[in-house]
Amino acid sequence: MFISEKKVEVRYAETDAMGVVYHANYLVWFEIGRTALIKELGFNYADMEAQGVISPVIDLNVSYKKSLRYGQSPTIKTKIKSLSPLKVIYEYEILNEEDEICCIGSSTHVLVSKDTFRPIKFKKSFPDWYDAYEKAMG
Repeated sequence: MFISEKKVEVRYAETDAMGVVYHANYLVWFEIGRTALIKELGFNYADMEAQGVISPVIDLNVSYKKSLRYGQSPTIKTKIKSLSPLKVIYEYEILNEEDEICCIGSSTHVLVSKDTFRPIKFKKSFPDWYDAYEKAMG
């Protein structure tokens, strides 16, 4: 199974009044991880959009385990949990420098036409990308 790893730095603007990373920023980091995984597999989401296809989130799960603070450098681990011709489920772990899990989650995405929002079959429309995802899952 292929797991993408991307290190980020906690910026001051990402923290709340308690000095910890504000919960919604983990979702931004999920996107950073997902984008890194896609690039590491040789693809670019912007190319998909240029063909008139977008991939909205239809489900999101997040579980917070341990706080992160300004100045820390967590690692985002991203993998493909599930794949079908119509949807992809990505799974995420965000770990601190001591490799302790701070957050876990998943996001489910479908492909739709940018103009009509009608579903598009991933396997049929992007066969190379789909095959790379199958291989990445092991």
